[in-house]
Amino acid sequence: MNLLSHVAGSVAVLRLAGRFDNYVAPAVSDWLEKNTPLEQPQIVINLANVHFVDSTALATLVQGLNRCRKRNGELYLCGLQQQVFMIFELTRLDKAFQIFVDEDHAIGAFAS
Repeated sequence: MNLLSHVAGSVAVLRLAGRFDNYVAPAVSDWLEKNTPLEQPQIVINLANVHFVDSTALATLVQGLNRCRKRNGELYLCGLQQQVFMIFELTRLDKAFQIFVDEDHAIGAFAS
């Protein structure tokens, strides 16, 4: 699993690649904790190159979403491959997260 991050304006972006599972979740959780400032964090997690997520990964994303919302911020997801999106649909997490087709649309949603 590769984790690459950058900042686009006021939006912190994390790009993941490979399997997002219980071995990677602690690193993602640490990144989320470090990148949720005190007020109004804006986070995008790009899953375009992720081909597998497990329950630990889903829990990590939900915890990140809750942390952002408690601070009046938001966490958006983007680029979900079909097999990953199906997991979000089955678990109904597609209703909890705002999911965008790509990173540019997710970042742009913070501006509007």
